[in-house]
Order: sequence, then structure tokens, then C-alpha cells
Amino acid sequence: MIISASGLRKDFTVSRKVGRFRRERDVVSAVDGVDLSVERGELLGYIGPNGAGKSTTLKMLTGVLTPSAGEVRVCGLEPVARRTTLARRIGVVFGQRSQLWWDLPLAESFELLRHIYRVPAADHAARLARCVDLLGVDEFAATPVRQLSLGQRMRGELTAALLHGPEVLFLDEPTIGLDVLSKQAVRDFLAELDAAGDTTVVLTTHDLADIEKLCRRLVVIDHGRVVHDGGLDELHARYGSRRVIVADLDAPWPDGLALPGAVVTAVEADGRRVTLALDGVAAGEVVAALAHAVPLRDLSVQEPGIEDVIARLYRREA
Repeated sequence: MIISASGLRKDFTVSRKVGRFRRERDVVSAVDGVDLSVERGELLGYIGPNGAGKSTTLKMLTGVLTPSAGEVRVCGLEPVARRTTLARRIGVVFGQRSQLWWDLPLAESFELLRHIYRVPAADHAARLARCVDLLGVDEFAATPVRQLSLGQRMRGELTAALLHGPEVLFLDEPTIGLDVLSKQAVRDFLAELDAAGDTTVVLTTHDLADIEKLCRRLVVIDHGRVVHDGGLDELHARYGSRRVIVADLDAPWPDGLALPGAVVTAVEADGRRVTLALDGVAAGEVVAALAHAVPLRDLSVQEPGIEDVIARLYRREA
């Protein structure tokens, strides 16, 4: 077990104004009793709404914040007590923070990091070559960091975080604000990293496409508590996501027509396009009944999106 946390908790004291001259202090739990275990080589998606406690958890796992209660070990070390030692064994990329030198060319930032982490030149060169191959940073390695686009800088950040060969890579919103091509480059890189199996990755993101394409296991946190820990299929099954049939018709949809095992959610295009949500039955049964009831022009069966599932989960927890 490369990451383990038990009863992890972080409280913050906030003050609020009461009357004109008095303030009261309240204790707010940003993380409230999180249990988490991550195996070596796993790529874990750690998601939740704004204020759920995702970034606070990562900061405790990396030794930036001291837990208010609970136990935590990363790479066998207590993060706060062994923060310097742990820093050499983990990599961190926070979307709104940079470990690159703003006025230096990107390549010089990489060289400085080699000396900071005391990485042998041969190991550094091999890892840099791998990142260059997968992320294409050689195209802008001579450019000062301040002149890089957001997508280029994020690729540089990922490279910088991996040059010392970390056992665990923590990524907090690595694709935030990126264009489509840059997002795809980052996703492809993380998929290659996962396939290699020598780096454990903990990924927090609001971009659920990242989760669908990269993560086999998903931990969902809300109001500081874990509300789901498992695979995407389990999430779909647990929170009632439904497949959808979209049918284009040669005649308007008859008013009041009901099909067993399906719920009409939309009728559009002057009644000639209908959307039905499947309710626990096979799509083939509903399609057969639909074809018998109305003349079909075209038809598609759409899998449920993770956005729908997560929205259901949040509503249920609320």
C-alpha cells in the first residue's frame, strides 16, 4: 500500500461577524474522517464539487497541511514529519501553482530541478527524453516560461514533476483551462504513464472526461466525506444512470403513447424526434416495441454520461 489514510480530518477556524462589534469563531471540517488506500501503480480519480475537500486532502497527503486528526502514510512516511524526505519521492502538479522559473527557458528549469533533487545526469536525461517523446516539450524548451501558452506550461509542469522519478504523482486539476489539443496530449501522457505501472497517480479534476478516459477506480468526496469508492460501472449501477434511445420518426409521436420499460423525456422537431430513458430493461425490447408502435427513420442508443451519474450522486447526498 503506497498511500493509506484512516480517519483523516482537517478543521479550520473561521470567524463571523455577530452584531456591530462582536465576532464569533466556528470550526469547519474541510475533510471529515476520510479513509483511503491506494495500491502501487494505481491511477485513482479523486473528485467532488467545489469545497468538497479534494485539494485539502492532497495537501495533507503531500505534507503541506497537518491533519487535525487521523493517520496518514505516503510511501511509508508520515507526510508532515518527513516532508523533506517525502518530497524526493513524490511529484506534485497543482493547476494554479508552478514549479518552473518564470523568466528562464523551460530547459533551464529542468536542469535546475535536476540539481535540486540531486538526480544523476544519466537518469535525468533518460526521463527527460521520455517526457519529450510523449509530451513534445522540445518544441518550446528554449522559450522562457512566461511566454508559454497554458497548455505548453502544463506539459512543462508534468515533465518537471517526473524528472526525479517519483513513486507517486499528485495532480490537482492538470487540464483546467486547456484547449482540446492540450487536454488530449495530457490525457495520452497519463494513459502511457498508467500503462507503464511504475508511478502511482492521484488525479483530482472537474473535467469528468479525464475520469472516464483514465481512471478505473473513482473516489467521490462530498462535504469532506467519501460517498463512493469503486469503479465507474459500480457508480452507474448504484446511482441509477439510464441508457437513452433517441429516435427520428416518419410521423409525429402519438400523444399518450407509453412503452413498457421506457420513459419519454423529450419530444422535439414537431413530434418527429423522441427521447426515451430506459428503466431497467434491455434496449432491444424497447426498440422492438418502438418499431411496432411508430414508423422509424433513424435510431441511436446512447450510454449514460458520467456527468449525469455524478449529478445524481450529489443530489442524493445533499
